[in-house]
Amino acid sequence: MKYLPINPVLFIKNRQNFVAKLKPNSLALFNSNDIMPTNADGTMRFRQNNDLFYLSGIDQEESILVIFPDAKEEKFKEVLFLRETNEHIAVWEGHKYTKSEATQTSGIRSVFWLSEFKTIFNALMGQCENVYLNTNEHSRAAVEVETRDLRFIKWCKENYPLHTYQRVTPLMHHLRAIKQKEELELMQHACNITEKGFRRLLKFVKPGVTEYEIEAELLHEFVRNRSRGFAYEPIIASGAGSCVLHYVENNQVCQAGDVLLLDVAAEYANYNSDLTRTIPVSGKFTPRQKAVYNAVLGAMKYCKSLMKPGALWDDNQKATGEYIEKQLVDLKLLTLDEIKNQNPDFPAYKKYFMHGVSHFLGLDVHDVGDKFRRFEAGMVFTCEPGIYIREENLGIRLENNILITESGNFDLMANIPLEAEEIEDLMNA
Repeated sequence: MKYLPINPVLFIKNRQNFVAKLKPNSLALFNSNDIMPTNADGTMRFRQNNDLFYLSGIDQEESILVIFPDAKEEKFKEVLFLRETNEHIAVWEGHKYTKSEATQTSGIRSVFWLSEFKTIFNALMGQCENVYLNTNEHSRAAVEVETRDLRFIKWCKENYPLHTYQRVTPLMHHLRAIKQKEELELMQHACNITEKGFRRLLKFVKPGVTEYEIEAELLHEFVRNRSRGFAYEPIIASGAGSCVLHYVENNQVCQAGDVLLLDVAAEYANYNSDLTRTIPVSGKFTPRQKAVYNAVLGAMKYCKSLMKPGALWDDNQKATGEYIEKQLVDLKLLTLDEIKNQNPDFPAYKKYFMHGVSHFLGLDVHDVGDKFRRFEAGMVFTCEPGIYIREENLGIRLENNILITESGNFDLMANIPLEAEEIEDLMNA
């Protein structure tokens, strides 16, 4: 891993909070993600299962975490199982956790090799009544590949059919929505790395530069600051591409007079940031571009003002949409008659602002959480309104990461240039 060691206090606290939500005499098990194949003997880069990482800090394939607070022996209340290394693995794949390193990372004292898993697990299953198993139940997930978790669920139910099985997901969605102090520090660090990348771009972007060259500049800055790279597939969209919400081709030449929409951000220690900025390729917005930009900026500031304890996601979405509706009238994109005769289930503004204004952020970019739960201190959301005018090849989106606090909110990206004039000044400095 490129990132610096994380204080194991974070993972110890996370496990304590998790255990407090278990039914009596319950065992919970978490698997690492698989290493996914590409073609021939190729594989994708490994990305740890976020629930296992959240509870242990272990960032290695073929790892299993078992939590059994009512185990009859103290040493089996928290157990890690790791892939045992050898000289061949060390030569071909590099260093793997030793048992002492795993304890230092996670705060878990009982560490065994995977070869001992079935024997120990069988003994523990003889003691427990409830078994909590994990699956990906994100509302936007489209799971077509059978995961290690799903294979384990099949195996476990086949071999232990008389236990009572419970879902881990509701517990983890509730816990992970509230960030610990240590998590917020990691997310702030990811935002700070993103800021470095964006400021670098303001000195680099000009007519004739390609979108993929911009992508390369960002990747250089992110990795040199200990990030693994982009938190998600980067969107670097100039001209007409700025109106494509998930544009990822990044292969066009930036033309004078166009805007460049950048939805790009760094991750750090598996925690994500999520930034969007729109800048003028020529270093100065046209009057029309600036008018649309300031309309979106006003919507962003308005939406941010609504993000405080007790708020609901749907209410913020509706209110921000109504704010943008007024801006679209001022921009002569909508008429009052269109608004009066609109379909209430598909408001007229959705022609130009068609996506959600916010989502949870954390170990996942679209992090887990319940959109119907009222905002609480410690939650982190994006704030990302936009206006997309396809007939003008003009798309503007702005996005910052907002921490909900007891008294309102705190912008984790407050230091990243946002005002149109500031961006122009920095591009022409």
